[in-house]
Amino acid sequence: MHYNHNPKFPDNFLWGGSSSSWQVEGAVEEDGKTLSLMDLNTRTKKPYADDTFASDHYHHYKEDVKLMADAGLTSYRFSIAWSRIYPDNSGKVNQKRN
Repeated sequence: MHYNHNPKFPDNFLWGGSSSSWQVEGAVEEDGKTLSLMDLNTRTKKPYADDTFASDHYHHYKEDVKLMADAGLTSYRFSIAWSRIYPDNSGKVNQKRN
């Protein structure tokens, strides 16, 4: 996109980042989480790494959020694996938390 001038963003504009659980969550079999289809799928992509560790956001989210804040981000959208929230077909929410 070409501008004839420098674009001006509103003072309250939110600069942010986003991630999805399979990209960064890690801890695929910890704290009651069961394997999701994505977990199983990534394990078939040898010799590439699977999502067992990923970026390990599960254990390092405080550090990760601080890095984003230090970089000037003011918002962050992330997802959590459904198999962490509902680990089986009982309909009961996983009560374990980090």
